[in-house]
Amino acid sequence: MIRLSKSTIGNSEKQAVLEVLGHEYLGMGKEVDNFERMLADYLGRQVVCVNSGTAALHLAFQAIGLHPGDEVLVQSLTFIATYQAISATGASPVSCEVDPKTITLDLNDAEKRLTDKTKAVVPVHYASGVGDLNEIYAFAEANGLRVIEDAAHAFGTHYQGKVVGSFGDIVCFSFDGIKNITSGEGGAIVTEDQNILKIVKDARLLGVEKDTEKRYKGERSWHFDAKIQGWRYHMSNLMAAIGCEQLKRLPETIKKRDFIKTMYLDLFQKIQGVEPLLLDYKNIVPHIFVVRVTDGKRDGLRRFLLENDIECGVHYFPNHMLTKYKSSFSLSVTEQVYGELLSLPFHLDLTQADLEYIVAKIKEFFDA
Repeated sequence: MIRLSKSTIGNSEKQAVLEVLGHEYLGMGKEVDNFERMLADYLGRQVVCVNSGTAALHLAFQAIGLHPGDEVLVQSLTFIATYQAISATGASPVSCEVDPKTITLDLNDAEKRLTDKTKAVVPVHYASGVGDLNEIYAFAEANGLRVIEDAAHAFGTHYQGKVVGSFGDIVCFSFDGIKNITSGEGGAIVTEDQNILKIVKDARLLGVEKDTEKRYKGERSWHFDAKIQGWRYHMSNLMAAIGCEQLKRLPETIKKRDFIKTMYLDLFQKIQGVEPLLLDYKNIVPHIFVVRVTDGKRDGLRRFLLENDIECGVHYFPNHMLTKYKSSFSLSVTEQVYGELLSLPFHLDLTQADLEYIVAKIKEFFDA
């Protein structure tokens, strides 16, 4: 079976984990501090690491002061984590349409759903595509909204010459096992807003004030105060040790992901019925590779590929169709493209022969 996705871990990551185990300090300490500093060097801004991308989003939404009754504009077609992070604050995600060519937020539709309860907008960098961020930020500024970028898919991606995370209001990354870099599980919040940074640093450690500084010195907070709701969201040294080694290998990772992306794009020029998303492929580092399968053949193609030992997926089931987030209105574009989207194998261990086999089988399906 050619897998849809997988972690790619080398000897350097394994050795780094063994060193942490040898020191017998597995929780949050100097390795997390080191990983944050390395990320900050890469992005040019301060970084706070947590134990998942979902935790990063949740803390970002909490830090901007979301409360019950508040609303957040977000595309329906995203992983449920984006929605759960919003609703965890008591606020309500307001489902919006996507651009069918890019699967990024349809700003015209979002504007129609703006109310006096709207506090933020979330551009989701689906399949590493960022859409038109300039328009998003202009819209947010005109309406007094915070922008929280869900950049779980987009580590290493560039927009107008700048790496995602090096600019913008608040940017959240995921470092789970199959992302562009992994820490096993993990996430990060990136911003220049010092108040946000202070809140999330304390909130990731159960709200204990200045506990981050203590832990980075190898100390504990025995007498402390807590003024905000906190969570056990801190990253461990084990996670951070993996992340540090993965970040060192980022140029190698980008090179391989670019190779796979380019192979797919070249091979798909010869096939009718399958359309890659209309993304700025020269500047993105794909986390997943998604195509649109037209004429109602997506499910048939998916079954055919599985029968031929090619694992594929569907990213994602629209949130406005879930019981918890059921909307009172339909989103016709989202519902249509959901039935067309198919994610193809995309990971660092794919070979040229794998890619040629995958595309040959897709061509065989459409030629039958």
